[in-house]
Amino acid sequence: MAFNYPNGMPFPNNEGNSIKKQEKNQKKSPQFANRGMNFEEEINQSNLYYLNRNLAVIHKKPTPLKIVKVDYPRRSAAVITEAYFNQASTTDYNGVYDGYYLDFEAKETKNKTSFPLKNFHEHQINHMKQCIQQKGVCFVLVWFSTLNKCFLLGANHVITSWENQKMNQRKSISFQTFETTGYEIKLAIAPRIPYLKAVDDYISKEIQYG
Repeated sequence: MAFNYPNGMPFPNNEGNSIKKQEKNQKKSPQFANRGMNFEEEINQSNLYYLNRNLAVIHKKPTPLKIVKVDYPRRSAAVITEAYFNQASTTDYNGVYDGYYLDFEAKETKNKTSFPLKNFHEHQINHMKQCIQQKGVCFVLVWFSTLNKCFLLGANHVITSWENQKMNQRKSISFQTFETTGYEIKLAIAPRIPYLKAVDDYISKEIQYG
């Protein structure tokens, strides 16, 4: 199915994935691929686990599309053959947990030493700022596929790094920052990505509203 921007320009297929990967044609990480799933799907399954146990209500945000062309191969079926994204997306997930509004982005990279800031967009940074202003709990989940490590990093640290790069500072977030400032999430079985424990730690240590 072809996707186009509002100006008619085609939208690259590899960018249509909700998990924005650093390298084109990046393969699934071995830990997820051997189960037939990827990072986004593992988060979705983890969210379903939390939902079924009344622990949290968190969902992936739907991508807003404008349908341009629909084919009807048979009377009882309709197939969308052309559409475009009619507005920029914000972050990947949002929901409610223990009285807190959660809003977060999920990304993965093969890099071993840093996470490039080019994987974020200005409108996402602005959205994170707005969520923080409204006292939301905003963060990113990053999967370092080569290192087999997953981290939660508060949006405030992402925003600071984003602003610093504008002053000719480094254009990535070092892996050391994730180790020292972020919250590592150990992969488990149920849920596969138990990130709510990291959210608890993040809230207790960094979220202060007065």
